[in-house]
Amino acid sequence: MARPSLNDLTAFVVVASRRSFRRAADELGTAPSTLSHAMRALEERMGVRLLNRTTRSVSPTEAGFELLARLQPALATLDEALDSIATFRGSVAGTVRINAPRLAAALLVRDVLPLVAERFPDVIIDLVVEGKLIDIVSAGFDAGVRLVDSIPKDMVAVPFAGEVSFICVASSAYLERFGEPATPDELGRHRCIGHRVPGGKLYRWEFERAGQALMIEAAGPIILDDEELMVDAAVKGLGVAYVASPAAEAALAEGRLLRVLAAWAPAPERIAVYYPGHRAVPPALRAFLDVVKAPRS
Repeated sequence: MARPSLNDLTAFVVVASRRSFRRAADELGTAPSTLSHAMRALEERMGVRLLNRTTRSVSPTEAGFELLARLQPALATLDEALDSIATFRGSVAGTVRINAPRLAAALLVRDVLPLVAERFPDVIIDLVVEGKLIDIVSAGFDAGVRLVDSIPKDMVAVPFAGEVSFICVASSAYLERFGEPATPDELGRHRCIGHRVPGGKLYRWEFERAGQALMIEAAGPIILDDEELMVDAAVKGLGVAYVASPAAEAALAEGRLLRVLAAWAPAPERIAVYYPGHRAVPPALRAFLDVVKAPRS
């Protein structure tokens, strides 16, 4: 059997990980048809079927899963070996793939990426916005961004962006019309802007005061899956919104929104960049993390 080329094996890993010829082709900079032909040639060369194909999807066969499980760490080790000579080039270069929800991605773009571009111009940040919590290793990401409490324990977390509070906000026009709730229980008679999380469920609003914790099934005429839209809806007077504080900070500062139930706010949380702790950190990722860790005025 002729030994497959490194390019073909790398392409297989991308296809098998992304479960899509189109997404893999976009990542590899080639055409989906070219990639499909290459995978068929690889299967013929190896004498075993590696991928199950339908008109809508692609997934590894049992043999494909076995090959993927062995190739991923091998290719990662190869990448680390190549990255290890970066210091001899005199500058750090490479691509850092990061997975983050929209709000965290916005904070990265605002506070971190300008400094990365200034200090490490040859480092490329490939930022994918996704609300669902995923396995960043199997999905091919170098790092992710999430609330600290939701980060897997086997990951290394680097907090940034200060503390994040989850707060209730409403417009003055709404409060003049419907009144201000004094306790979370009074939200039952208010128009609440629901938040559908990536898994499909409605987010339950959490409150805390003097050690007493409450969770409210907020109900209202509007359900959204994006915090920026929730803030916009609250500004328009459509109801009370429950959002992470950075999403509403501009509207609060400009007086377009007012905070309500502040005495019932749960303890603040931290946002962190996280990455696998069991592998060597490539120079490009290390450069990115150095900027994340750097103090800000």
